[in-house]
Amino acid sequence: METRRLRLLVELSRLGSMRAVADAVGTTTSTVSQQLSVLAKEMGAALIEPDGRRVRLTPAGRRLAEHAVTILAAVETARLDLAPGADPNGTLRVAGFATAIRAHLLPLVTELAAGHPRLHVLVREHEPAEALQLLAADETDLALTYDYNLAPADPDPAVHATALWTARWGLGIPARADAPETADTLDVFARFSEHDWIVNSRNTADETVIRTLASMAGFTPRITHQADSLDLVQGMITAGLGVGLLPIGTPTFPEVRLMPLTGPEVVLRAHAVARHGRLTWPPLALVTELLARRTATTAGSTPAPVPRKPAG
Repeated sequence: METRRLRLLVELSRLGSMRAVADAVGTTTSTVSQQLSVLAKEMGAALIEPDGRRVRLTPAGRRLAEHAVTILAAVETARLDLAPGADPNGTLRVAGFATAIRAHLLPLVTELAAGHPRLHVLVREHEPAEALQLLAADETDLALTYDYNLAPADPDPAVHATALWTARWGLGIPARADAPETADTLDVFARFSEHDWIVNSRNTADETVIRTLASMAGFTPRITHQADSLDLVQGMITAGLGVGLLPIGTPTFPEVRLMPLTGPEVVLRAHAVARHGRLTWPPLALVTELLARRTATTAGSTPAPVPRKPAG
C-alpha cells in the first residue's frame, strides 16, 4: 500500500471531487481515478461510488480515509524524526571494546541522559571482529573497534570508519629481566626471542603485530598463552610465563617492566564504524560526533586505551 494513494483518498474525502483532488496535488483527474482504483483492488473493497456527476466515498472508503489520516501523520512524524538535523531520539545500539566503552562512551551516556532524554544507548562489549559481525548483520548501529598500524584492518566499502584516537604500545617484560633502558623495537624483540609470548584470546591483531616484528628481528615467536584481560597478562608476566604487548601509560605491576617500542612503533588506532546509509540518522550522527570530539579533546590527558577488559 503506497502512502501517496492514501493521500489521494484523504484529499477526496476532504475536497469531494476528483477534479479538486487533481488540482490540489498537481496531477490529472484520470491519474487520481486510476490510483484510487488500484487502492481499492489492494484493499479488496469498493472505496468510491457514483453520486450524480461526481463520486463519493463508500462506507469502506470513509473508514479507510479515517485510518489514512492516522497513517499519514505517523509517516510524517517518522520522516521528521529521522531527518538530518532532527532532535535525536530512539535506541542506538553500540558494540565495542571495553576501554572505548568505559573511558569514552559511558561518560557520554550520562551527558546524553540530561541533554537528550529520548535517546537511549544500548551497550554490548565486544572485540572488533565480533562488533563488525554484529554491524554487518544489522544487530548493532555503531561498532567501536581498533586495529594497529602494523596490523591494519581490511577496508570494507560497506562501512564508514571515523578515527577516534591513537595510543602507543610497548612490550611488557619481567622487571628482573636483563634489558637496556632504551633500544629500538627489533633489538627489544630479539632479546626475548627465546621467551614465550602472550596474546589476546579474542582478537588476532596483536598476534599479527608480534609475528611481524619477530620476523623482522629474525625469529619466529613461540606464542603459548592467551588472555583477554591486561591484568591477567601482567599476572602471567609476573609468574614468568612470558612477555606480551601492553599500552604505554598503563599502570604496571611492581614485577612488570614496560619497554617502549621506538622503531617501528606499535600504535593502536581506535575507530567508530557505521554502515553507509545510516550516517545521517540523528542518534548515530550525534554519538559519533561526540565521541570524536571527546577523544580529540582528551587524547593528551586520558590513560592509554586498553582493548582487553580488566580482570574479574
